[in-house]
Amino acid sequence: MTQQDRERIASGLADKLSYGEIARRLDRPTSTITREIARNGGPAGYRPQQAHQATIRRARRGTPAPTHAAAPPVATLEQEIIEMAVRAGMPRMTARVHHDLMLSEDGRRTAAELTRRLEVSPASVSVAVNFLVQHGFVRRERDPRRRRDTYVVDDDAWYHAIMVSERRTLETARATTAAAETYGLDSPVGQRLAKTAAFLERVSLDVMESADRWRTLLA
Repeated sequence: MTQQDRERIASGLADKLSYGEIARRLDRPTSTITREIARNGGPAGYRPQQAHQATIRRARRGTPAPTHAAAPPVATLEQEIIEMAVRAGMPRMTARVHHDLMLSEDGRRTAAELTRRLEVSPASVSVAVNFLVQHGFVRRERDPRRRRDTYVVDDDAWYHAIMVSERRTLETARATTAAAETYGLDSPVGQRLAKTAAFLERVSLDVMESADRWRTLLA
């Protein structure tokens, strides 16, 4: 949990929000918020800066000093990957679900497996996988015998995700072109919109061409 997360927890407590509402706004399990507040002074005594420093001290006490340079623990590396996905704009729960799917042996898990492994609600998993499916990161397979869905990360999942993203950017470029024509291509606004549309279209087409060219690396 970051310093910013703890600041938001403190703000939520000050606004008299429930633990569940705070957890929802941070896209975290309610149990995580409850444990964080309980071990750092309770709702009346929670201070984000002190809580952050206390967590750092506890981590240091629990980690023996290395006798030589060592690679970061796997859990730390995984958390860093998730944080990078969050900074890139992916919701935290979605990033956790995507990362767990990437780590599965055959690239597939059911909703029940994801719920159990991540210790979150089925609703949270449902929202996350819907986002991933819509953006091309994951595809959904239906098991007619068991009447349940399985979520799959293909080897070329990133290719599909890039293509979905760039097709949407092309739609934006075309809508911007239409707006430019409406304002008039000889007007300052129309010219600005036309330049924006041309840039978005050219970059998107270049990215899609590059993705097609290098797709064999995922085979």
